Amino acid sequence: MQSAEIELKFPLSDPAALQSRLPQLGFHLQTARTFEHNTLFDTANRDLRAQRQLLRIRQYGDICTLTHKRLPDQGSSDERYKVRIETETTVADGHALAEIFNQLGYAPVFIYEKFRTEWSHSTERSAHLVMDETPIGNYVELEGPPDWIDRTIAELDIDPKTCLTASYGKLFLDWKQRTNNPAEHLTFASIPSPVLTTR
Repeated sequence: MQSAEIELKFPLSDPAALQSRLPQLGFHLQTARTFEHNTLFDTANRDLRAQRQLLRIRQYGDICTLTHKRLPDQGSSDERYKVRIETETTVADGHALAEIFNQLGYAPVFIYEKFRTEWSHSTERSAHLVMDETPIGNYVELEGPPDWIDRTIAELDIDPKTCLTASYGKLFLDWKQRTNNPAEHLTFASIPSPVLTTR
């Protein structure tokens, strides 16, 4: 399925406090806290990255998903949001798919992990909120129409200046630069002292 993905992130210091507020704001728990493993693929010359495209296999609990992302044909009129054209489908065997990619010249270039909790919204069916616990900190992603994102940020008392459009790959590179950490992947094994959250 192909769709336009419009999202915004913000860092989260107190996941428990946020989760306690969400039901009052019309959110319903969709998927309880679940481990997620993502592998990005590219050519040796990083051709996809040069074209600002992404090819990913994601294992989220028992669900394996193949995703391709690219920039819209025409640039977004509002740079406050991250906007991508996303095509994705579930697959039965992620390992077999990874081997096919390898045979075609696409090898794993970046791995990132997180624990993700998903919430849906009662009045905006196309929108959702996810809480991500990563080895370098906790983040919330809001995905949906821009006006819904703006309303939700206001309802959650989030300072718009703290909102981000960066990918987890970019956040990881920024973190590496700040900390001089030699980790090559954003995994709990590579970064064994995460900012722990709700457990």
